[in-house]
Amino acid sequence: QVQLVESGGDSVQPGGSLRLSCAASGVTYSACMGWFRQVPGKEREAVATIDRVGRVTYADSVKGRFTISQDNAKNTLYLQMNSLQPEDTAMYYCAADLFTLAPGCYVAVVTGAHDWGQGTQVTVSS
Repeated sequence: QVQLVESGGDSVQPGGSLRLSCAASGVTYSACMGWFRQVPGKEREAVATIDRVGRVTYADSVKGRFTISQDNAKNTLYLQMNSLQPEDTAMYYCAADLFTLAPGCYVAVVTGAHDWGQGTQVTVSS
């Protein structure tokens, strides 16, 4: 049974940084993992993806500010978030075994995921 547990969410001021972690268990193989975020009343959106060999993609809104990485030895996925802005406020979810419209692990083709964490709240405000 796959279990994804996020941590690291917090309240920060604009310009601040946070690092989210996602501890994965029961994931024997996932070709594509990623981070999503959702605000009330809006659809969940893909923020960043990473494939098994470490290739990464980002949503335009976070490119240059967020970095996704993974530690396969620790079965942990990370999201380093810098230069946070109020519009980054959302519930952030870790996901494994992503569904895509086309071959590959890219934010542009991701539509959802088979496995989700419970989410961790990030709030950016002054």
